[in-house]
Amino acid sequence: MGRNVEIKARLSQAEFDRVMNLAGEITTEPHQVLFQCDTFFNTAVDRLKLREFSDGSAELIAYTRNDQHRPKASGYTRTLIPEPKGFLEAMRNSVGIRGVVEKQRDLFMVGATRIHLDQVQGLGTFLELEVVLKIGQSVEQGVVIAEGLMLQLGIEPDWLISHAYIDLLESDGS
Repeated sequence: MGRNVEIKARLSQAEFDRVMNLAGEITTEPHQVLFQCDTFFNTAVDRLKLREFSDGSAELIAYTRNDQHRPKASGYTRTLIPEPKGFLEAMRNSVGIRGVVEKQRDLFMVGATRIHLDQVQGLGTFLELEVVLKIGQSVEQGVVIAEGLMLQLGIEPDWLISHAYIDLLESDGS
């Protein structure tokens, strides 16, 4: 199981544009633009989603994370899905679909940290930081990295949100 420390912040369009420029300045690699469709499935605990990419590839992601406004630890398992349409139909018929999140994601890498600038259909613009933890690296070390990047990018602590996009869509975006 992979582990990371993550934060999510809601940004105005002006903040989003400013952070996009800053992210481009602190990374050494060109950023990627991804189009993702996440279909969440009904589960008793945690979250399970099929992530489909615009190139036709897909992966199943199971993850667990506490909903809190500060940097938080997350555990996840990712599995490639070679036939997403059939898989989606099987899951729809067996456990049911909770909801769908569609987004454009600008991805920047800073070391082992993924900076996501997301434009989420029906919700608006957001920043996610995912500090991927190496074996032996503590959650506390990941929090220090996340908080340092928040400072570099000018992210205010009161912009942080606790819930996943699917939760926000279910609560009408608030």
